[in-house]
Amino acid sequence: MATVDTLAPREPRTRGRRTPATRGPGSRRSAGDWAVLAVAVVIGLFIAFPFLLILVNSFKSPAEYASSGPLALPTEIYTDGIAAFWERVNFPEKVWNSVLISGTVAVLAVLLSMFNAFALGIGRIRGRTWIVVLILLANMLPQEVLLYPLYFMFRETPLYDNVWSVIIIFTVIQTAFGTYLLASVYSTFPKELLEAASLDGAGRWRTLWRVVYPISRPTLSVLLIFFFIWTWNEFLIPLTFLVSNANQTVPVAITVLQGDRLMDVTTTSASALLGLIPTLIFFLIFQRTLTRGITAGAVK
Repeated sequence: MATVDTLAPREPRTRGRRTPATRGPGSRRSAGDWAVLAVAVVIGLFIAFPFLLILVNSFKSPAEYASSGPLALPTEIYTDGIAAFWERVNFPEKVWNSVLISGTVAVLAVLLSMFNAFALGIGRIRGRTWIVVLILLANMLPQEVLLYPLYFMFRETPLYDNVWSVIIIFTVIQTAFGTYLLASVYSTFPKELLEAASLDGAGRWRTLWRVVYPISRPTLSVLLIFFFIWTWNEFLIPLTFLVSNANQTVPVAITVLQGDRLMDVTTTSASALLGLIPTLIFFLIFQRTLTRGITAGAVK
């Protein structure tokens, strides 16, 4: 009995060939790739130039700055400006005030934003649209508009010239932005997960912490980092509400070096460098968290 072999159709041989869509590490770049890279390098240099200028002038003596200008490299390392600013403003105390205010505001604002957004985006409370519109309008108000009524309000309370006055103000301001952002995110939350949690007997509180929070944790981490940095860099409200030297923050402490007609440029550069280092360290520590949070919604 004869047997017939059934052969599957041969696939085209692609060994050694590279499809146009794939690119290895040794492949050549196109002219467009080099143009994009050149533009990115130029933009990076423009961004890094002010920081390099501060770094150069921080270690330059006033006499050398007057003779060579701000762009010349220092001939010797001059650290008296850093030491003078450190001792004059009690820099560790100012760093602690900024860390306390920024950290507390970031944590409280993220928690309140999550609670508000859960009620608006998932709870679907009545008047949700008008509440979101009011929050959006509150975000559009400049701080100068709020400064006058807040000043007279806190003057009548024991919280004036207290770090908690600034913490309360910035917590409300950052919560308004966080609520508006998270409410839009939670409004598109998968209903299947919420229905499954409800069938398992989970209440709203358990649903929030066991279902909503783990999924939205990357977004909350990004908000936490941004709230910390934004609060750290604030100047006008801390300057108005923290009048005593012991309660001032780092941005406010830098202004003590500037007079009406005279300014020590090298010491001011040293103070700006010292004020930049804590936020730079904070950013480097949470850089991967920030990157994962930003790209979390891009890949499912």
